[in-house]
Amino acid sequence: MSKLSIKVVVAGRSYPLTVHESEQEKVQRAADDINKAIKALQDNYAVKDMQDLLAMTALQLATKTAPKIEKVELPADYSAIEKALEELSDEFDNQ
Repeated sequence: MSKLSIKVVVAGRSYPLTVHESEQEKVQRAADDINKAIKALQDNYAVKDMQDLLAMTALQLATKTAPKIEKVELPADYSAIEKALEELSDEFDNQ
């Protein structure tokens, strides 16, 4: 697979990158999404500082794309867990 040298513009700054040819479109789309999110924040809020806009965009995109954390169901009966912990404790005490 060949690598390409590309430049992407994020928040008005150009960044040279080396990517696999198959990733070029994905990287460019990501930069476009970031720039669109920054523009939306600028239009909707009185935030002018680019670092603040980048941080807010990073939080938005990370929470949008992060996997959902499923609630862990704990057993109603903890006796098996208590027994396993006691066995581990005894094992450590005997060493």
